[in-house]
Order: sequence, then structure tokens, then C-alpha cells
Amino acid sequence: MLFSPALDSICVQETGPICITDMLVLVQDSTHWLQIEPLTSTVQGVTMFRHRTPKGSYECTVSGLRWLCERDVILKYHFRNWEPYSHLLKDMQYTQGGPLLDITMELGELEEVHLPHCVCLGTNPSLRNEMKILHVEEHGVSLEEVHEVTRFHAKILHPKFSVISLILRLLSWNVDVHCELMLYLTVKKETLIPRLYLFPSNPGQMQAVEQQESKFQGSSRILISRPEQSFKLNSSFRLNIPCSTSINPPRIQLIHRDTTPSFFRAVVKMTGIDIEMELFSDDERTVWKEIVLRDEYISDTHSTTLILIGIPAEEFLQNHRAILIQGVKNAKPIADVLRSKSMIGDEEYSRIKAETTEQDRMRELLRSVLPKGPEVTGACLKALIEHEHHLVKYLSESST
Repeated sequence: MLFSPALDSICVQETGPICITDMLVLVQDSTHWLQIEPLTSTVQGVTMFRHRTPKGSYECTVSGLRWLCERDVILKYHFRNWEPYSHLLKDMQYTQGGPLLDITMELGELEEVHLPHCVCLGTNPSLRNEMKILHVEEHGVSLEEVHEVTRFHAKILHPKFSVISLILRLLSWNVDVHCELMLYLTVKKETLIPRLYLFPSNPGQMQAVEQQESKFQGSSRILISRPEQSFKLNSSFRLNIPCSTSINPPRIQLIHRDTTPSFFRAVVKMTGIDIEMELFSDDERTVWKEIVLRDEYISDTHSTTLILIGIPAEEFLQNHRAILIQGVKNAKPIADVLRSKSMIGDEEYSRIKAETTEQDRMRELLRSVLPKGPEVTGACLKALIEHEHHLVKYLSESST
């Protein structure tokens, strides 16, 4: 189980921005939740999440899954693809309401489990009566009533998990949903390529986006604000970037997808200006705006070249090891890159994440990387340039 001692006294409730429509009927959550990160492993290309927790109330920071237990438990789960069940849902006149989770209890039982959902209840509180839990079992499926619904979760008591999967369903197609926007940028010579993903809130879909983007060389995620309001499912949206030369597709329909969510792909000339983005609904109302500052996407190519040419990556990492350990603000994205390229294994990745301070995470990362030769150290340095550009630039200039 991975969580910082500093979290022991932290109580968290429903997170995320309160949609304007949610404010009409704010559904309270009376339980306090300790947020923890899962241990992860990869089995045949599938990312597995595992938690071991003592008595208490917990929320997984990756999946949004919550549970309450009276004694020690071990639970394991992973995201499943909706595609095999899409026809079944259509025949049952249901649609997706949240991620499809395959949950297994390895030890103990849960008093409660709270499954994440994306439905905005503010505009239609009666929707909670139409929410069901769908169990997919070896010999068929069954529906279960939801005990209670809060803004982002559906609660069931004394859950019994199928070895196959446990999932959340919703009986409505025309509903308002909480949405996610994820922005990635790629720089190619003098051109900037933004990719803006839009989809109903779903941790499984977020994982799919991250996995897809890890395959794009030079892809960097830019943190942006979430929409302050809910969006209507099945509606369409248009993106406008004034300085872009093209945006495709012209519109995106907000629907649940079985695979990676849809995204806008724009082309912007590198003119060194802030990038304005604006999302319009069907009726041309502005529903989201963002400004990406030039400092967030301009990488000093001259400094990058200076670092990568004339000094081996292993030597750079070794020479500046102490400062990198103290100065790197977030080692996890660097570890994520190396893991996605199979340059560090699952056990090494878990050890890095298990450390409770950024200094210890970076120390463990370098301990894993430095003995592995130029290919791995080169990839590590490249990830450092992408995620800790200013620190690496400073070390390069000071060395020169």
C-alpha cells in the first residue's frame, strides 16, 4: 500500500469542480476518505491495480474507486473495455455511467464500495433512481439496486464481486455528464501540434489516453482546467484556436467510446505567443476557455542540443546526481516514460512510487537507470529535458 504519512491526518470529500448544474441539488457525502495510490503491475499488457488497507475509508487516486472496510483487506482490479458488452447494453436500453472495473477481493470483505460515475444529478435528481449496478458473471449478467448516489459515486453495501467484473450502468441516453479535457502538445521543428481530448469523466478512458500519448515521440501533457459546467451527452462541440492553421475534426460528438476518446488535432506555427483555446457548444455558446502560456510549450531547442551533443547522458546524470535528487519536482512522469518504453520493470517502478518523498523517488530512479547503459540513460535524460527543462538547462549552462 502506498501513501504518505503526511496523508494520515488529511480528510477528503467529493473532489473536482462543482458544476453549475450540480449546485442546484448538491448531494452531500458524509464520509471522509483517505486518498492512496495503488501498487501497479502489468500482466499481458494490462495494468493491474492492487491495494492492501487496514480498517478505514479509502479512495484510489487513479480509478476514483472508494471502499470502507472494518478490517484488513486486499483488493485488486483493472479497467475493462466496454466493447464486448455494447450490444448487451443497447438491448437492455442502458448506457455507460462510469468505468468498467474487474474487481477481485484477495483478502477480507468490504462494508461498502463506491463506484465512480460521470452523471450530473443537478438538472434531474430523479436520475439516481434509474442508476443500477451491472454484474457481469460467467453465466450471464445481473442488476443490483444502488444504495445511495452522491455527486461522483454510486454506493452499494456489502458488495459481492464477480471474478469477471463489476460495473456501473445508467438508464438514460439524454443526460448531463461531468467531462474531462486532456491536452497534449508535440513540437515538430517550427510547428506545434495540440491534441485536445474530450470525453465523459472516466478514469479508464484517461488511462487509454495516457497509453496512446506515450507512443507519440515528444508528447507532453499540459495541465488545463476542467469545464465548470456539465455537458449534455450526444451533443457536439467545436474548438477554436485563433492562431491555428487547421483543426480536425471540425466537431466532436460527446459520446461514450469503447476505445480511446476522440480528440481535436490542431496545427499551430511556433510564433512564440500564448495560445488561446475556446470550446463552443451546438448553439455556439462558449463552454470552456483556456490560455496556454508560451513558457509551457516552448522548449529551448538550442539548450536541448547543447545537452545531448558532446556529453554522454550517463555522465550528465552521474555528475549532477545530487542536484537532480534535490531539484526534480516530480519524478513520477519520468518513471512513467521509462516504464512505457520497458526500460524499467514493474518492480523497479513500484519501488520508485513507494518512496514517500520526491528526493527518495528520484534517488531510486537514478539507482535503477544508471547501470543500464547509454540507451536507458539517454531516454532518462530526454524525459528530464521534457519534464524538468529549466533545471536541466541550468545544469547544462553551469557545466559549460
